[in-house]
Order: sequence, then structure tokens, then C-alpha cells
Amino acid sequence: MHTCTWPTTELYQVYHDHEWGRPVHDDKQQFEHLMLEVLQCGLSWITVLNKREDLRAAFDHFDYHIIAAYTDADVERIMDAPNVIRAERKIRAIINNAQRFLEIREEFGSFNAYIWAFTDHKTIVYEGHPEGNIPAKNELSECIAKDLKKRGFKFLGPVTVYSHLQASGLINDHGRDCPCFADINDTADVVFVKA
Repeated sequence: MHTCTWPTTELYQVYHDHEWGRPVHDDKQQFEHLMLEVLQCGLSWITVLNKREDLRAAFDHFDYHIIAAYTDADVERIMDAPNVIRAERKIRAIINNAQRFLEIREEFGSFNAYIWAFTDHKTIVYEGHPEGNIPAKNELSECIAKDLKKRGFKFLGPVTVYSHLQASGLINDHGRDCPCFADINDTADVVFVKA
């Protein structure tokens, strides 16, 4: 048996209990989750959580319509904003990704329809994961990362995409003894898969 032990602060615990692994079907929330993963590359997740409200303010609450039209002046504004991750390449990647996000919405009707099609619109529970045998990436995240790269997305390799799939509830990687594991399985359309 295994429970989630990574929430080591109150902020982490709230994120774990109420957000991480809960299926997300709203495009705005999907975009925020995905772009926070972009910002997290090379940093700890708690760093991103600690800066989240300031990042929301700097990035117009992750409204992809607004971000897609950002200019160099917006890049400078964000670089000068308080308590943000000052990484120009990541900021420019988010602008690019907002533009690509809109293209996916145009093609599929929503990003939600696009991303959930990879799991047949079900939350996946992989064999062994509830016991703590969780990889950094898998075949699914590699497939999605490859498709996103082909579509022009940046900073979204298979490890980052795997983290997004966990955060947005496409994969339930809570430990078997964690109350969230059963709660998600009871409320989502779940499929159990051999790893």
C-alpha cells in the first residue's frame, strides 16, 4: 500500500487534496496547468505554487486569447513583474503555446477534446502506480509530447507532459491509501491499464 507523501507544506497539501489529479475539462484551466508545467521546467513544483498568484496576474490569468497577442513589451513587463519566474525563453514559449493552443481549439473544437481523446476520454490508473511505481514519463506522454511538438508547442517534452497528465486528471497517480485515489476513481470515468 502507498499514500501520497509529497505534500510537505500547507500550500502543497491544499493543491494535492483539491486540484492534483482531479479531471480537468475546462480549456482555460488546462492551459494554466500546461503553462505552469512549462514554467516549472528545472524548478521545484512548490516554487511554482508559491508564485502562482503572481504568475496569474502577470499572464492575464492565463487567458490564452490575450497571451496569443502578446508583444515584446509584454515580455518585458513580465520580466519586470514581482515574484515571477524570469525566464525569457519560457515566457516566449508560453506566448507561442497560446497561439498553438488556439489552433488546436480551431481544429478540434476545444483543447479538452484534443487532449482527452488520447485516453479515450477516461482517467487512466496504471498497474503499479497506486503502489508508488510511477515513471517520469511513459508511452502516452511521449506520444502526446511528439504530437504537440509537431504542432509547434515548446518546452513540452514527455516528462513535462506526464506531469500535466497527472495534474489534469488524465492519469490518477495518487497512492492507493490516499483518500483522493478512491474519490477520483468514484467520480471519474476510469480505466485500469497495465503499465
